[in-house]
Amino acid sequence: MTTFHLAELFSKQVEEHGGRECIVAGRRRLTYAQVDMEAGALAAALADVGIHPGERLAIDLPNCAEWVVTLLAAARLGAVVVPVTTSLGYHELKYLLRHAETGLVVAAQTAGELEYLETFEELIADLPDLHNLVTVGPDEMWYDDRIYQFADLVSRGKRREPPLVALDPATAPLAIVYTSGTMGKPKGAVLTHGNLVVTALETVHALEIVPDDRVLGAVPLFTVFGVHVVLSALLAGATLVLHDGFEPAEVLDLMEREKITVCHGVPTMFQLLMRDPSFGSRDLSAVRTGIIAGSPVSVDLVQRIRRWNDVQIAYGLTETGPTVTMTRFDDDPEARSRTVGRPIPGVEVRVMDVTTGTLHGPEAVGELAVKGPNVMTGYHRMPLETKRSITPDGYFLTGDLAALDERGYVTIVGRRKELIIRGGYNIVPRELEDVLRTHPAVDDACVVGIPNEILGELVCACVVPVEGAIVTADELKSYVREHVADYRVPDLVRFFDTFPLTGSGKVKRRELAQVVGMELATT
Repeated sequence: MTTFHLAELFSKQVEEHGGRECIVAGRRRLTYAQVDMEAGALAAALADVGIHPGERLAIDLPNCAEWVVTLLAAARLGAVVVPVTTSLGYHELKYLLRHAETGLVVAAQTAGELEYLETFEELIADLPDLHNLVTVGPDEMWYDDRIYQFADLVSRGKRREPPLVALDPATAPLAIVYTSGTMGKPKGAVLTHGNLVVTALETVHALEIVPDDRVLGAVPLFTVFGVHVVLSALLAGATLVLHDGFEPAEVLDLMEREKITVCHGVPTMFQLLMRDPSFGSRDLSAVRTGIIAGSPVSVDLVQRIRRWNDVQIAYGLTETGPTVTMTRFDDDPEARSRTVGRPIPGVEVRVMDVTTGTLHGPEAVGELAVKGPNVMTGYHRMPLETKRSITPDGYFLTGDLAALDERGYVTIVGRRKELIIRGGYNIVPRELEDVLRTHPAVDDACVVGIPNEILGELVCACVVPVEGAIVTADELKSYVREHVADYRVPDLVRFFDTFPLTGSGKVKRRELAQVVGMELATT
């Protein structure tokens, strides 16, 4: 019987590939046996300081080996990781740690000794569940019985038998991953071992990842996509090459030096790589495939990427662990470029009327609903939100507008919450964004609704022009008018140097709308 217990599956990879390179992170190179030893030792030490099954353990680290070791240690203990981005401000961090009822934080030594300890002292005073801090870094810090150094815990744990808690992978949570909050407060999706492992194994199968592969881990690990990249590499017995910060030239250096074969990313990451002045002279001949996901991808972009990386388009959400659908190598060219593929095995999808909840026929647009072993158990401490999001028969309502054809391929049209209602007409931003991106002077586009007393909302096209290009708002409106009905032509066009992004690379639509709204209010 196949198990979906992460720690047990990783142990099998250690048995088969113990001497093979598992993680490359900066100057550190660890084999599967070394990673297993560190994870087992850390698990033993964490058990000694009171981490028990179900305890929440926050990881506030950049992409590094310690991040992966902590995840594997938590899996051994039956503990629950709460990935946190290192860019959070004090109050945002406090909100997440309090909401997740976190008992321990593993964090980087990113601040001076006194400042960091003072921050922790403040957090402990405000967060009754938070008892311990584990710091990662080379500095010798003062610490008391609540503050430990990562290396010291691993060293201490080596003298103990590594624990391995038995659990039910279908119900035992492995992570609480918070949504990016592009349209509101982040929510903590509770994802089980099974939720995350099932989708990772399907990616291994679809991309044909093997132990000889070298997988780039440049997607931020605090995102569900980042966790997915880690698990799919480890469960294939491949080598995970980690990078933090995503400077395109540095990533290209790393890809050449480490002979990366599997390169995953969000569309923005691929755009930045191909925009780098040195891209054309790079030797990326080892790269064969990867996943592009996280936000909509245009046909033009995916075709340009496939000239050097035969990526698959995947669709998913934090709440679905993350994969729902994926294109395959044997799909026809049209389906591979214009859809997000078909559901992975075991996952069911249906398209429902946004207003009535009834099922739609083939090709009709409605809200995509998902059911399967990838769907979260619910939102942490949000029973009403969970009830609103999961139907009585177990379908998760994604909030995405989609069409499902007779062959089972899914096309994502846009977000239900992003729908703009102008003068009684429903306008889907994605459709206008796709048109705008085909203009030769437009590098990127994001369409948002701006409140208006008469029409309800105005349609505003936010545009990042191609560097050096000269284009006017009237030119872009005329261009869009050639492709769509008059009522969908943007009322406003605003130009930006860059868009504000979440840590996972998604545009902060609400922030863009607020910027434009404030501008209009002052004119």
